[in-house]
Amino acid sequence: MKCILSADNNWGIGFQNSLLIKIPSDMKRFRALTSGNVVIMGRKTLESFPQQRPLPNRTNIVLTNNKDYKVDGAIVVHSVDEALEKAKAAGGEIYVIGGENVYRQFLPLCDEALITRIDHSYEADAFFPNLDEDPAWELVDESDEETCFDITFTYCTYKRK
Repeated sequence: MKCILSADNNWGIGFQNSLLIKIPSDMKRFRALTSGNVVIMGRKTLESFPQQRPLPNRTNIVLTNNKDYKVDGAIVVHSVDEALEKAKAAGGEIYVIGGENVYRQFLPLCDEALITRIDHSYEADAFFPNLDEDPAWELVDESDEETCFDITFTYCTYKRK
């Protein structure tokens, strides 16, 4: 299982239920990697999408405490174990796509983290754990720097040791 996200210099990932910045090439990469696979997210992440609709061409699994929550085109679950059961039954790669609480619940179960590191510090109210300071993780690959909107970023792959 993999986490996929973008994070700024402070490991910030969001502000007021939105991404810190939308980089077109990063969004395209996200679509290419997750398409045809399983994505696990929290309710607030789903509700941050256009028209609050599940992502096309993926099995969308939404984790929420709200037992009455329903959404067309997604599987709604109420525990990590239930999410894993549904994800494994769906087949394909499993990507955890946020938000902060969902990342924290699933990170111990992930063996890879695909992180777009943005060389900027934004105002953020949601954060991802700093994998550079976590002895259980190591940076195994980093792309050349890319630039968009005068913002520099790299694609980093971390693997659990």
